[in-house]
Amino acid sequence: MTLEDGTELSPALGIGAFAEKTLVHQGQCTKVDPEADPAVVGLLGCGVMAGLGAAVNTGGVSRGDTVAVIGCGGVGDAAIAGARLVGARTIIAVDRDPKKLEWARELGATHTVNAAEVDAVEAIQEITDGFGADVVIDAVGRPETWKQAFYARDLAGTVVLVGVPTPDMTLDMPLIDFFSRGGALKSSWYGDCLPERDFPQLVDLYRQGRLPLEKFVTERIGLDEVEQAFETMHRGEVLRSVVVL
Repeated sequence: MTLEDGTELSPALGIGAFAEKTLVHQGQCTKVDPEADPAVVGLLGCGVMAGLGAAVNTGGVSRGDTVAVIGCGGVGDAAIAGARLVGARTIIAVDRDPKKLEWARELGATHTVNAAEVDAVEAIQEITDGFGADVVIDAVGRPETWKQAFYARDLAGTVVLVGVPTPDMTLDMPLIDFFSRGGALKSSWYGDCLPERDFPQLVDLYRQGRLPLEKFVTERIGLDEVEQAFETMHRGEVLRSVVVL
């Protein structure tokens, strides 16, 4: 399939989307509690697992840690929920949209930083008593936000890139800044998850009321409402629009 200008289109991630039925290998299927709301637990199949896993699996966030999340859409808010789940003591949400910062508060952020009004790095440093956060998660995936994450971490802290950059993006930084800091620089693919291990566990936590997955479902739509849902997504009015068949 091609657009009018000749641009060739391919299925998203090689699997396509918005189909009523699809054929997959049995190894790609994971059984979940049939009592769980499909529209809610279905979110584990993408953004929620990516963000939560970036915090818990890739970033190794644990009880008492300080965490900053840059970009508070669905993936970033899932990272916030994950950090809260494992007991992080300070969770800093960074975004330029006040509505998204409000959602981040609801999902567990202890502090919010409006990057349109203040310097995000300075704000994170101030909240963490000048040390920087133990783990900083870039859920945007731009050179500017990655640099913020790099300089906002503790000297021995961890940066996790889970936002997806475009192929043309490049990073220009002094090499001495890498040499003079310890810690770890990581990328997170799909939250470094094992679906057969993580999905049932997270569904159980949701059923127990310990993981508020239902807060990610802003609206439930039919297939004929997909185009409108894309428009509301681009306007930043939803965390997730879930197609119900």
